[in-house]
Amino acid sequence: MYGIGLIKGLGVTIKHFVETYVDDLRWLGRGRYYNEEALKIRQGTEARGIFTVQYPEEKLSVPEEFRYIPFLVFDENPDGTRKDRCTSCGICSKVCPPQCIWIVRSNDPETGRPIPAPTEFTIDIDICMNCGLCAEYCPFDAIKMDHVYELASYERSSAHIYNKERLSKPASYYAEIRPKNYAREEAARAEKEALKAAKKKPAEIG
Repeated sequence: MYGIGLIKGLGVTIKHFVETYVDDLRWLGRGRYYNEEALKIRQGTEARGIFTVQYPEEKLSVPEEFRYIPFLVFDENPDGTRKDRCTSCGICSKVCPPQCIWIVRSNDPETGRPIPAPTEFTIDIDICMNCGLCAEYCPFDAIKMDHVYELASYERSSAHIYNKERLSKPASYYAEIRPKNYAREEAARAEKEALKAAKKKPAEIG
């Protein structure tokens, strides 16, 4: 019989329509129905119906592994100064597929020898494809992927080409947006320092 497929399709649509409001009522008693607890289920395999978030007034929380444009990490010293993790080795710019990273290395003004710090570090965020290879290959944990995604602007040259100052963010910010990754990296760093100290100790005794 002709039209059975059409009727079945409309049945699925009506089912989703009804389940949407039933699910909304189920989550409404637990606060906003798009909170983290609800989203784990409503964006997963157990989802029923559909739901709408009134963006930009309402925003979904992003997962820890969400990545957008890169940023540079610096450590904050007790005296208030900061130490850039970046040594201007250039690995990030070499592995970058769209070649959107430009680095100018620093030199000692007296000796002319290179200093492990960048004078300039620039990323064109319109060219960046958010792949995360720069963060993956950085041997110093100096470049990470940010969670900021609202970057629309009317002016490209001033707003979308990020310099070193604009890219730099403290390690505390990285710990805030990626707590699991930060804890894992700090544990690995502490273990490395302990091994280094253990190797150095016998040499000092001898």
